[in-house]
Amino acid sequence: MSHDSRIALTKDGVSLSRLVFGAWRLLDGGARPDADQVARLIGSAVDLGLTSFDHADIYGNYEVEAAFGAGLSRWKGKREDIELISKCDIMLASANRPQNRLKHYDTSGAHILASVDRSLANLHTDYLDLLLLHRPDPLMDADETAAALAGLVKAGKARAVGVSNFTPSQFDLLASRLPFALATNQIEMSVLKTSALTDGSLDHAQRLAYPPMIWSPLGGGSLFTGKEAREARVRAALAAVAAEIGAGDLATVAIAWLLRHPARPVPVLGSMKPERLVAMAKALEINLDRQQWFAVLEASEGRPVA
Repeated sequence: MSHDSRIALTKDGVSLSRLVFGAWRLLDGGARPDADQVARLIGSAVDLGLTSFDHADIYGNYEVEAAFGAGLSRWKGKREDIELISKCDIMLASANRPQNRLKHYDTSGAHILASVDRSLANLHTDYLDLLLLHRPDPLMDADETAAALAGLVKAGKARAVGVSNFTPSQFDLLASRLPFALATNQIEMSVLKTSALTDGSLDHAQRLAYPPMIWSPLGGGSLFTGKEAREARVRAALAAVAAEIGAGDLATVAIAWLLRHPARPVPVLGSMKPERLVAMAKALEINLDRQQWFAVLEASEGRPVA
């Protein structure tokens, strides 16, 4: 039994691929990729069924969106066959934003509107399929923020809106001011970061029936390179499950572990290597049984469940 290849976000037709391409590391390699290289990477992802691309204004010190957009303009596919996601509200202290004296958050209506317009220009598109607020802002005026988000949807600049890293109560506050449902909460989760299982995040997602997006689904790479006892235990548990099911890659099992949760998590994959994306996409063909899933949890927590 395989997982569905797409997952609905809204009742009016906005959906994402079951696994999402995360663009945040696009410029992290040695040589900066040119537009044709980015276009080929987009094509490789789409060929694998990863039609959704996750961005944020700040990625690559505010430079990833424009680099991706240059590639998108060379890509031969159709805009309506992919989904573009971006985020705003983190303000980095950066030479590319000299007005920011220190890192802070800004969920003011004026900033959200300006940020989205800049993202649209960078990405060479006239709409985002999904706009997320990147981090909770302690100074968020829920009425003002919601009015800006609703205005963007009404104007056709965003087909859906959601949040990232919000607690259930922060999510509920913003949702209470909107004329439509928030589409998702993008949270951190992996076999090494399991707090979403117990802090109410996944309960909230199931209760309101929204699919949570998952960032850093492989623990930022420390799953494979980390020297801590916990990382070694989890690798051993993943290897044991991989041997049972005939999976050739620990990353495949680690993604399948996330997909097994009934909240229908949508992992955002951070690799820029097509061969790594191929291995992770194989998770869509795997359904771990309960004992396999709990064996990985036990290794992560360092003890059997109570």
